[in-house]
Amino acid sequence: MIFETHTLKQPLDLYIESVFHFKHFTPDHSIERVVPTGHLFLIFELDGIPRQTFDNKTLQSNRTYTKVWISGMHKNYLSISAHQDSEMFVIQFKPSGAYPFLHTPINELNNQVVDAETIFGNDILELREQLFHKASSSEKFELAEQWLLQRYKENKTPPNTLLEIISKFTNNPLSEHNTIVETYPKTQKHLINQFKKFCGLTPKVFHRIVRFNEILQLIHTQQKIRWSQIAYQCGYTDQSHFIKEFKEFSGFNPKEFISLEFNNDEPNFFPLDRKG
Repeated sequence: MIFETHTLKQPLDLYIESVFHFKHFTPDHSIERVVPTGHLFLIFELDGIPRQTFDNKTLQSNRTYTKVWISGMHKNYLSISAHQDSEMFVIQFKPSGAYPFLHTPINELNNQVVDAETIFGNDILELREQLFHKASSSEKFELAEQWLLQRYKENKTPPNTLLEIISKFTNNPLSEHNTIVETYPKTQKHLINQFKKFCGLTPKVFHRIVRFNEILQLIHTQQKIRWSQIAYQCGYTDQSHFIKEFKEFSGFNPKEFISLEFNNDEPNFFPLDRKG
């Protein structure tokens, strides 16, 4: 399998978390669960294989995507298809980083996966064709970087006051949420509106997702998992609250999660029909 990432320069690195390209991916499953991360993704398939999303309960296919699509900010998990010998090119935006490139309020894409041309028009399909015909990852990265610079609008960048709040949410437990919100120089309503415009999610939901992903990272690196200790460390008031929130974001209670050995998988993708 080929997996390459690209280091972006300013100003792109301020708004984009990562850009990566993989090829010849051969998963041991065909359906996987994706949990919310607080990021928006622009996804290009470069193998001609249609992708699907599934009903989370029945796992029946409910939508098919081809060429390029946007996965907006999600507060719930998604069930998506995984394919043999697949190739994809992905742009992952930072929590408040997509608006300068999409030029549309991010909350309009909440909990949705949409065809990218609905936002970018035919230009995004032309970019996909160019990426498809570039032989190397480095050529693809250069092409994508040029396109991103063309899309970038400095007058649509998030204000520093918002970035400061996001940084505090990222680095402090949810128990300090109200205290952090009080440091915002304008009204709480103004903060919520700014979050919806630039991040999609409300401040409280975003902070909860940050904490949930912190938990996933913790259990991914620990050999022996003590749930009570993790719940306390992440600021949960009691065990039942911790279990309820874990299941809301992942679809599994903690015991199920460990029994299926998801703590050994990538922290945000979990196979639902792993073979053998």
